[in-house]
Amino acid sequence: MDRWRGRVALVTGASVGIGAAIAKSLVQHGMKVVGCARNVEQIKKLAAECVSSGFSGALFPYKCDLSVEDEVLSMFSWIKTQHKGVDVCINNAGLALPEPLLSGKTSSWRTMMDVNVMALAVCTREAYQSMKEKKVDDGHIININSVCGHRVLNHADAHFYTATKYAVTALTEGLRQELREAKTHIRATGISPGIVKTEFAYRLFSDDQEKATAMYNSVECLQADDITNAVVYVLSAPPHVQIGDIELTPVEQSM
Repeated sequence: MDRWRGRVALVTGASVGIGAAIAKSLVQHGMKVVGCARNVEQIKKLAAECVSSGFSGALFPYKCDLSVEDEVLSMFSWIKTQHKGVDVCINNAGLALPEPLLSGKTSSWRTMMDVNVMALAVCTREAYQSMKEKKVDDGHIININSVCGHRVLNHADAHFYTATKYAVTALTEGLRQELREAKTHIRATGISPGIVKTEFAYRLFSDDQEKATAMYNSVECLQADDITNAVVYVLSAPPHVQIGDIELTPVEQSM
């Protein structure tokens, strides 16, 4: 990770869970990390923790609603002004809402598409343009996907969410192909976790918290740091190594 010291990473959805863990780890490794989310107060607390821990990097909180393109564009403009652009983009933000295909609300489907797919695509485009303008040829774009991006579970509440994650799989591979055609050494990687013990299930099952607890108690879950370790591994790979996708699941998870 030494070559990333002092360089700039954007981590979306950095207020809690996997995003917060990734942001903290990159700061610990000496990177300048812009952490964005709608709830920026949580990121400010994390930034203070990084300072008190004596980490060599720095965390810069930025309030952004990723479903609003103008806010995303303003964020990248701010990063350019403050940090000359990005070297790494980690598209972590995502959400699931319990809306089956036969009875789900259109507004909820649209929300999942806006955050899980459209925001990821916009951030990817802007990150690449930023790297190109900054003349960064060894940058990295990492999409935090899901095992649901590779197979469909027999779980109606997750079917539309699964469709958005299949889109992330296609977008990651499409990005890799376009980067090669552009004759750049910028790399693209997808990381696809199984069950990770975060706030995710409690948000998914907001009307039935016991259901979320039961899911987390069903296996020995992955922890956010397990995903962070995968991110560090990906960023630490030699420049000539392309890591397409990493899938991580709990040993006890059957799917």
